[in-house]
Amino acid sequence: MENYQAPDDLLKERVILVTGASDGIGKVIAMEYARVGATVILHGRDTAKLEAVYDEIVEAGYPQPAILPLNLVNASPEQFKSLADTIRNELGRLDGILHNAGMISELGPIEYTSAEIWHQIMQVNLNSVYLITHACLPLLRESPSASIITTSSGVGRKGRAFWGPYAVSKFAVEGFTQVLADELEGSNIRVNAINPGATRTKMRAVAYPAEDKYQLKTPEQIARYYLYLMGDDSGTINGQSIDAQPK
Repeated sequence: MENYQAPDDLLKERVILVTGASDGIGKVIAMEYARVGATVILHGRDTAKLEAVYDEIVEAGYPQPAILPLNLVNASPEQFKSLADTIRNELGRLDGILHNAGMISELGPIEYTSAEIWHQIMQVNLNSVYLITHACLPLLRESPSASIITTSSGVGRKGRAFWGPYAVSKFAVEGFTQVLADELEGSNIRVNAINPGATRTKMRAVAYPAEDKYQLKTPEQIARYYLYLMGDDSGTINGQSIDAQPK
């Protein structure tokens, strides 16, 4: 997988939802999915940023994307259902979801973590993964070959002091991935997780403000993992949690 080269038509005629697509990993992977033929649904909470990504995709000559803004922090279950209904009504299908949207706070002890921050991080990092997936599963079941990718973390496999609700949410995402993959084993839907590792993003800068970001890999450098797991070349892979920067 480290040397994987995606064919130019890997996701031709497929519709892929990317959450947190306004910048960072989400933006880069949305661009990559569009480059190999996908109609990408750009999700985020900042419409202006999503429109900028939309314009880049169109200017590059890739398939015209769609924009579905939604603030995951305060969205209701009805709004998630409406998101799925909009995809069906406007695009007619859904072949994959990349759950990339995430939230982190400044690192600190659980003892001093406010209930508000705890709930917000759980809502964005965990609850929205369930709510979007639950709303979209009927659409994904209609796809010839569908893929769901969740976003894990090293601190979601082994707990580390001061990572608090972020780490706990990622442990839960790992569990969600395993449970859903087992439930869907043998179906047309595969479910896997990617741990992007230390990557040059704004979220990483919040956790490590003094770190030299130029020593980190860029989202472009780990994109092949997201391409591989979304396309049919990974058709036998299910229920795995994969490191995009293996040691």
